[in-house]
Amino acid sequence: MSDKVRVRYAPSPTGHLHIGNARTAIFNYLFARHHGGEFIIRIEDTDVKRNVAGGEESQLKYLKWLGVDWDESVDKVGKYGPYRQTERLDIYNRYWQELIDAGRAYRCYCTEEELEKEREEQSARGETPRYSGKCRHLSDADRARLEAEGRAASVRFLVPEGKTYTFDDMVKGEISFKSEEFGDFVIVKKDGIPTYNYAVALDDHLMEISHVLRGEDHITNTPRQLMVYEAHGWEPPIFGHMTLIVNENRKKLSKRDESIIQFIEQYDKLGFSSEALFNFITLLGWSPEGEEEIFTRERLIEIFDANRLSKSPAVFDTVKLNWINQHYLKALPAEALVDLCIPHLKEAGLLPAEPNEKELEWATALVTLYRDHLRYGAEIVTLSELFFRDEVVLEDEGREILAEESVPAVLAAFARQLESAGEAAFTEETIKASVKAVQKETGAKGKGLFMPIRVALTGQTHGPDLNGSIWLLGYGKVLKRLESAAAGKLA
Repeated sequence: MSDKVRVRYAPSPTGHLHIGNARTAIFNYLFARHHGGEFIIRIEDTDVKRNVAGGEESQLKYLKWLGVDWDESVDKVGKYGPYRQTERLDIYNRYWQELIDAGRAYRCYCTEEELEKEREEQSARGETPRYSGKCRHLSDADRARLEAEGRAASVRFLVPEGKTYTFDDMVKGEISFKSEEFGDFVIVKKDGIPTYNYAVALDDHLMEISHVLRGEDHITNTPRQLMVYEAHGWEPPIFGHMTLIVNENRKKLSKRDESIIQFIEQYDKLGFSSEALFNFITLLGWSPEGEEEIFTRERLIEIFDANRLSKSPAVFDTVKLNWINQHYLKALPAEALVDLCIPHLKEAGLLPAEPNEKELEWATALVTLYRDHLRYGAEIVTLSELFFRDEVVLEDEGREILAEESVPAVLAAFARQLESAGEAAFTEETIKASVKAVQKETGAKGKGLFMPIRVALTGQTHGPDLNGSIWLLGYGKVLKRLESAAAGKLA
């Protein structure tokens, strides 16, 4: 094993980048960068039936979107390649043959039907199902006979008897397993493809991986991998198993849990900040010193300490994610925020695909109006819905406000002020002046002045800047809504 920190993220190209896998990648990345080490991405694509077209490209694309970079991979070849497992089969073949020659592995000719029968019989006896080892001591004649029957062979690892495998986990502390808990496990399938536990152990050794940071669902894989290391006479890496991510009900995050958006691509399409998502994911199972929760990637690299990885499950807090993302959106330059939001207005059919200069000016003002309210880019569509409706929709509180005795006079006076100024002078400044004139004319002030105007024009009792909202509604729509409110015709 190398003295230098070398870590890896090893995705299977079976789909899009999941939040849990992104966390694994980010923690490995931060650990490597903090220690001045190297971060490798290796593609574990031996489960060819589950691989999907574009899966590898999608994984790499959204890691880059998050701001993660790497030192070696399929697109950045170093001296430890190839970086796809299906391109390393010749390497695996050489090593498993060495195990067979050394008596540490053997060929197994059992059919799936025979294995299933064996498992059922063991279960019926109250035993934990595991391979009995029936092919462990086949003679050359036995093997020849079975091969003559057309049976294909897998390769099984010969598990030592009476051994305890112990490792000091970076997160969990000391963990031990007894070899009696395992039957002889398959390291090469009948199609010649190595299994996960064998290929990953070989790859980690040959790529000189110093630390393996991964989810705690891999803990039970670790003793098998330690056996492989021992059989080959290699020193294992240091293991660290991160706790599960759970939902707000403390249940393991499942890809079928629709209450939480779980794929990085979805966050990109919803208009989340990649920096905010990187920040949030880093806090899923890791905590810095102090109370601060907003960090740049550079600062996280500087302060990342694996000793602060949590021993308790990480709760995926959507409210916290939205808060962090809102913080980042507020800090965006106005132009960048507009660029983030406008595609969502177009997709919703609220803006033309090719808006003209006047339409872009209006959309820019709309986004700017809501910059302190936006939690993510796509939310501009629901927040601004009132500007695209022909009619005002009132809630009970709004109806109560419009029913107050002074309201008709306030609304009528406001309409007269706007009509007097004319459409050509319809700006935020003249709107502001008109409201002041209404105050002087009617004596209404505070909520008695602003609330009836807001409710009559937007249907809402609370919202963004009133003058900006009125300008965005437009001269004609404002007068029409004021008229409807005065006549008691609002919905």
